[in-house]
Amino acid sequence: MTRHDHPAATYEARIRRVTRYIVDTPDGDLSLDALADVAAMSRFHFHRVYAAMTGETVAQAVRRLRLHRAGKWLVQGGDPVEVIAARVGYANAQSFNRAFKAHYGITPLAFRAAGQADRMTLTLRKGDPAMYPVEIRNCAPARLAALPHKGDYHQIARAFTELAAIFSARGLWPQARGMAAIYYDSPADTPEPDLRSAAGILVEQDFAMPEDLQDIPLPDGDHLVLTFKGAYAGLPAAWDHAYGVALPDSGRMPADSPSFEVYLNDPTDTPPEALLTEIHIPLHG
Repeated sequence: MTRHDHPAATYEARIRRVTRYIVDTPDGDLSLDALADVAAMSRFHFHRVYAAMTGETVAQAVRRLRLHRAGKWLVQGGDPVEVIAARVGYANAQSFNRAFKAHYGITPLAFRAAGQADRMTLTLRKGDPAMYPVEIRNCAPARLAALPHKGDYHQIARAFTELAAIFSARGLWPQARGMAAIYYDSPADTPEPDLRSAAGILVEQDFAMPEDLQDIPLPDGDHLVLTFKGAYAGLPAAWDHAYGVALPDSGRMPADSPSFEVYLNDPTDTPPEALLTEIHIPLHG
């Protein structure tokens, strides 16, 4: 099978299409939503796929490619710096100068005097050598009794502790079917205070949801499921593998719904090295 025929080639083509769009419209709408549309991919998943496959966040790519285009115009034309700054989406020459010097180590005028622009490259990250069990699994619809959490994902334990206290106080544990968490945003592209997640307990469809808990449905259908064994600190690398290797290699596109983790054992009575976590990416079609 050639690289062109490989299932991951579809994802590579989408990433390259986004890169060309950023270069061609540096003063345009380069928000996550707009670039997800260019990639024809759900916003829930686009930023994770992009970062996992390229090794840089969407925001880093936008900044780098804008400055690359500016470097070309500085060397190949005579427009004033403030004009070029506006053409690549900067509000003023001062912010452009700071960003340009931070990236290239010299001012735009010194770069122009040097007379040689850098070449634009897109390097896709090579597959993670770590291996994880991955399968496409047809899942039944599920339901979470959940509490929202905002901020550092590592602090979601507070929401789980509060949720557990509610289930204990109300005698609801006999109706629990497991624990799960939804992570709506990518830490690479979202400021930490704005990260949104939800800590949840899996319950049956006929569970009488308390008014002070969120009722969150989890989608049925095909999911890409990666199983990770080990301490939770190793989960970021597993997420990168899921989005940068396993999902592209599957040849399937993600559905327009967020991914989530399912915890198969209890960290309070399980050694960290024996913890089992499933990463679920709902798939389209």
